[in-house]
Amino acid sequence: MRTNLKVPFAEKDEAKKLGARWDAARKLWYVEGKADLTPFARWSPSPHDGAAAAPVAAKAAGRKMEASSLVIVGSGYRACPPVCECPPWEVCPRCEGVSFSTPASAKAPV
Repeated sequence: MRTNLKVPFAEKDEAKKLGARWDAARKLWYVEGKADLTPFARWSPSPHDGAAAAPVAAKAAGRKMEASSLVIVGSGYRACPPVCECPPWEVCPRCEGVSFSTPASAKAPV
């Protein structure tokens, strides 16, 4: 069974000597397969430190970001296939005819 730990950076070497391992993906220390967890008791996350509330808050923030990043397309939308390999924010001579921006040759001199 895996037990996540809340190890401060200053105490990481001590936790490692006792057998704790670092999970780089989740960025936390954990112990797995230990029958006696008393050496790790001081690093055991308490229910009041916000560890349980973090996934709920992250899920709500994810839904909010997902809703704000939706692209709303009008009835006049038409998809244009790429003409060349240039980035979409740059207009090269090959894709000048199909771009929505004003070509450099048609711009009025300043």
